[in-house]
Amino acid sequence: MIPISDENIRQLRFPYVVVGIIVVNVVVFLYQLTLSDASLSRFIQSYGVVPVEITIGRDLNPTIPLPIWFTLFSSMFMHGGFMHIIGNMLYLWVFGDNIEDVLGHGPFIVFYAVCGLAASGAQILTDPGSPIPGIGASGAVAGVLGAYLVLYPRHTVNCLVFFFYFIRIIRLPALVVLGFWIVLQLFNGLLSFGVATGVAYWAHIGGFVVGMVLFLPLFLVRRSRGRRSIPYNDRPGPWR
Repeated sequence: MIPISDENIRQLRFPYVVVGIIVVNVVVFLYQLTLSDASLSRFIQSYGVVPVEITIGRDLNPTIPLPIWFTLFSSMFMHGGFMHIIGNMLYLWVFGDNIEDVLGHGPFIVFYAVCGLAASGAQILTDPGSPIPGIGASGAVAGVLGAYLVLYPRHTVNCLVFFFYFIRIIRLPALVVLGFWIVLQLFNGLLSFGVATGVAYWAHIGGFVVGMVLFLPLFLVRRSRGRRSIPYNDRPGPWR
């Protein structure tokens, strides 16, 4: 079940930040493709977030000419393969524009970064001594999904569904799509304790939860004022 678009809501702002984040991720990934296997491994080990390095506060070999905390940010723009980056950027494109529209460009950058940091923190807490580097935008994107679930649980999401030879686009509420996603992360996260799965499930969970928590006050304010989501045809004005 792959989300490919959401309910068509007219945004007041063009999602410059979402587009910019996607561009940066793609550029970094293209750079990774130019590296040899050995150089790529060194690059990931150097600029990915390594739990044990953060825990002890010291950069281990291979080192970088920057403070170790820099990897908490650099790791958000690195990916381990085509499916990894395509999946993350697709989710960001489908759900991120509406969140950027609500927050504004500058606050969205902060929100995205905070969710990414929280995701790394959650993964480090589950395995503080791990020497395995974590990379990917998944945790920060998960925060966007959590925010979307809080604000737009009833919005419909168009999903591409595969089941053997059955391929169809179906429309489901965001509550079902994102609810299923986070339940799957929780299930796999619980099974992954003490097991090297190659997927940072607790980073996904941490980012998602923080995204929800940060948006709960906004949801309560909107609800207290009696505001509702305005369908595309009812909201005047172009992107600005």
